[in-house]
Amino acid sequence: MTGVRASALGVMALAALIGVSGCSFRSGTRAPVEDRGAAVPPPPVVAVDPAKSQPPGFENAGKPGYYTVKPGDRLMRIALDHGQAWRDIARWNNLADPNVIEVGQVLRVIPPVDVAVAVARPVSTPSATPSAVPPAGAASGAARPASAAPVAAAPVAAPAASGDELSWLWPASGAVVAGFDEARNKGLGIGGNAGDPVLASADGKVVYAGSGLRGYGNLVILKHNNTYLSAYAHNQTLLVKEEQTVRRGQKIAEMGNSDADRVKLHFEIRRQGKPVDPAQLLPTR
Repeated sequence: MTGVRASALGVMALAALIGVSGCSFRSGTRAPVEDRGAAVPPPPVVAVDPAKSQPPGFENAGKPGYYTVKPGDRLMRIALDHGQAWRDIARWNNLADPNVIEVGQVLRVIPPVDVAVAVARPVSTPSATPSAVPPAGAASGAARPASAAPVAAAPVAAPAASGDELSWLWPASGAVVAGFDEARNKGLGIGGNAGDPVLASADGKVVYAGSGLRGYGNLVILKHNNTYLSAYAHNQTLLVKEEQTVRRGQKIAEMGNSDADRVKLHFEIRRQGKPVDPAQLLPTR
């Protein structure tokens, strides 16, 4: 019995010794803790070019001769409102696809300086008239005798405002069915029958012929000079093509009711893009 008790006490002592050793081992050799935050490198810093986050031409916003595209704008409407051909605006702004413009994009809507100089009309110098020639024997810059009566200066004609004034022709023979209203009707409505001739109101060049401008149906736009455009809308048939030169009185379309509630011609005259009352420019009937 004494031997058994001694053996039991020996086993217990051994177990205690192992337990103490285990505790010492565990307390002295903790598992390493991984610091994940320190191990993950920070994201790279990418420099942002402000120019690349801006729409094309943003640096010209607000400058004279430039237009900032608004929601719903189309190049044809912008061109009409600024008295220009849409092809010219596309060229001045290097537009690869004129049907693709973005809100906030800034477009040049007047010719570049070199183009403007190239298309400017030469100014003719009036020839000298006898009244402007000094009397024979008069010395240039000589003082005039005190007793001599003053010589009236030769009259000088006042220069025209633009030199682009035109002699307009009524584009259709029907009665006026809608008068000019800058807010609601930017031209005249001229009645008639389907197929009636629509005539060019002045010499010009076709800068648009199509149906891409909402509210105008089949439309022809003529550019007459640097000042004036004219527009002919709601036609049933167009008889001219873009870039074609036409003469005053030439038949350019046939009257219809495309995008309209009745057969009529909607006729506009625009001076530097702004609608003006055609009745003030057309001859009295």
